[in-house]
Amino acid sequence: MPAAVNFKQRICALRPGDQAGGDIDLLYAFESDRGRIINSAAIRRLQQRTQVFPLERNAAVRSRLTHSMEVQQTGRFIVRTLYAQLGERAADYGLDGLQGALESLVEMTCLMHDIGNPPFGHFGEFAIGEWFERALDGLFAIAVPQHVADPELQARMRADLRNFEGNAQAVRLVVSLQRLRLTYTQTAGLLKYLRPAYQPRPGKGTAGAYLNKKPGFYLCEEGFVAELQQVLGQAPGTRHPVAYIMEAADDISYCLADIEDSVEKGILSVTELAPLLVSTFAKLQSPDTPIPGSPQSFRGLVEQALQRYDQEEINKAGEFFVKLRVSMIHPLVQHAARQFIDNIEAVHAGTLDRALIEDDSLPHAIVQTFKDVAMARVFCHREVETLQLQGHRIIQGLLDSYGALLRVDAQTFTELTEGNCRREAYLQMLVRRLPSQLIKAYRQAVRECGEADRAAWEFYHRCRLVQDFISGMTDQHAHDEYRTLFAL
Repeated sequence: MPAAVNFKQRICALRPGDQAGGDIDLLYAFESDRGRIINSAAIRRLQQRTQVFPLERNAAVRSRLTHSMEVQQTGRFIVRTLYAQLGERAADYGLDGLQGALESLVEMTCLMHDIGNPPFGHFGEFAIGEWFERALDGLFAIAVPQHVADPELQARMRADLRNFEGNAQAVRLVVSLQRLRLTYTQTAGLLKYLRPAYQPRPGKGTAGAYLNKKPGFYLCEEGFVAELQQVLGQAPGTRHPVAYIMEAADDISYCLADIEDSVEKGILSVTELAPLLVSTFAKLQSPDTPIPGSPQSFRGLVEQALQRYDQEEINKAGEFFVKLRVSMIHPLVQHAARQFIDNIEAVHAGTLDRALIEDDSLPHAIVQTFKDVAMARVFCHREVETLQLQGHRIIQGLLDSYGALLRVDAQTFTELTEGNCRREAYLQMLVRRLPSQLIKAYRQAVRECGEADRAAWEFYHRCRLVQDFISGMTDQHAHDEYRTLFAL
């Protein structure tokens, strides 16, 4: 086997608190991870989180949970296809005997990949970041006098808090809030992006621009990430190979799912969608070129699915998408597995600076076609934009209310969390609405921060507490809480 590529060195069963060198069965360890993840509150909350349509009552339209289950299945399919393509060559890369472990790692990473997303999806991320961008300097000036804290540390803290990001929040949930104590390998799959939130985004064309285009973790989890990298022998600024497969599974799954949901909602009809797909694809590649791994061209696949639609008498749209999905997922999965193998040294090292399907290939054009159609005809639809505007107002309104807890001194906030602050009756009632688990996490973080720059760290963790609370809500919880606080 090439010395540089041995996947047995990238997969281990150690978890935080374990003694290195112990004899731990891989499959047993990852089965334990599976149980911890599936039974976690973070996964259950996905059933009432937005995929595209917030506050959706039609159960046939995807939630984050049903989307994540589809990504999970696609990730499993990619791993099995990868082993089928490698055959006996799997041993050359240290992948022999690891199929069950790799399948479990990928499946659970796929299931978890959206747990950090706030209510109302990416628009919720924007709303949280916008509020802190606007308010944070003034709040810091009140809570942390300039002369009592390291100015460079304060600058990092402010940049970190302004850059709320679902991927970084997922790591925080697993490590600091839910405290799932997963294996380092399982958690490593969640590190899709590799820079701390306080660092600026690198410019396009620079080394690592793709792997660092979004924050991957927060300042408060930086110590854990360094520990994870040391245990796994993972260089800073590099990905774990599992993250590449999870990302490809997500790209393959959501591009068609968003379009299918728009048809279920009546935003598009199948008869107008079919020619739109072909014309959009024609801007990227010839729709008549055979798709690798398929005897059909893109036009042929769409026409074949449309023929099924015309022949079906009961579930016409469902039959159209079943045919389209089956015809397209197979070549896309084949391509993702082939890209993994063709770039196996860079994937193993975690330095491949792009997604597996993000190339100039025809399969990439398929994924991009669905994304382009969704962007042009779904995300800008009036109903979707109305829901996003409502979500923005709800998130900002909740932050306006709970942001009052960031305007008191540390001693007052401590008294509030202990229920001993009668002079601040309104704030006391707000604090009582915070989950006790988040208050305990805040208290522990403050205890562990030491005396150096204590005022800055206390306020940083208090801001995190507010972000954790708002971002951890489901769409419906956020909606109900907003109505309650604003007496609507």
